[in-house]
Amino acid sequence: MQTGKIIQSLSGFYDVLTTDQKIIRTRARGNFRKQKIKPVVGDWVDFEDDYLRKIHPRTNELVRPLIANVDQALVVISSTQPEFSFNLLDRFLVVLEAQKVRPLICVSKTDLLSTTAAENLKIELQDYQKWGYLVFSTSEIRKDHASFQKRLTGRETVLAGQTGAGKSTLLNYLCPELNLETAEISTSLNRGKHTTRKVTLYPYAGGLIADTPGFSSLAWQQVDSVKLPQFFPEFVTYGKDCKYRSCLHLNEPGCAVKEAVAQEQIKARRYQNYCQFQAELKEERPIYQKKSTKRG
Repeated sequence: MQTGKIIQSLSGFYDVLTTDQKIIRTRARGNFRKQKIKPVVGDWVDFEDDYLRKIHPRTNELVRPLIANVDQALVVISSTQPEFSFNLLDRFLVVLEAQKVRPLICVSKTDLLSTTAAENLKIELQDYQKWGYLVFSTSEIRKDHASFQKRLTGRETVLAGQTGAGKSTLLNYLCPELNLETAEISTSLNRGKHTTRKVTLYPYAGGLIADTPGFSSLAWQQVDSVKLPQFFPEFVTYGKDCKYRSCLHLNEPGCAVKEAVAQEQIKARRYQNYCQFQAELKEERPIYQKKSTKRG
């Protein structure tokens, strides 16, 4: 019996990377189907005679992209083409935090912005750094590849972001031997065309890195209205001073979070996104603003 990690799933076959760095193509046993167990990329598995025998317990599992046992996610979000959206960024951060996946923020295409627009966006993103998020731009990664690589060393990292954000372009830079397909943005729809059609893990810096299909909506996963405040770090900090321990920071009296928003200690934009997410959870139907209307 051998143990390894599924790095690719294709038409019922599963490519498994073994501990001695060999790739073995396997299939799932029939009883997996009967038990409604589906192997996914990122699973640790036991296999024998080219058949999967056992799937180890997962530490986490993302639905879109479908991948398991992720250490961290590099959220690639474009500064333009398609237009930057704080709403989408906040949505990614919440979904990842809920799955105990550490998010790293990577802003692409800053070289297409004017100097003023690039500087303004950089200032806006400093608020995320203030609350503990690591923020990179693709330009900075190219200037200091070694420092960025240390953040990924020995970890399973998934690239996530909307279609056309430049995930495959970034991965081609990090792993030039892959030569992944990339595509232009649709100017009429302000979004990209899918070039990555499946989730695949590639060896990188002593760990693994995954390119994923882009998408423009996110289903709430392991998130409800009570848990949502936990995934906004600034709310956790100020929420300790709320009058009620169960405060959802909406209409309750004595809410320290709303007071912090009024005092501009919490960005109004972040709070507006939070309120929208609460409304979506109440309606149980995900929607997101494609364009940010305010940067306050």
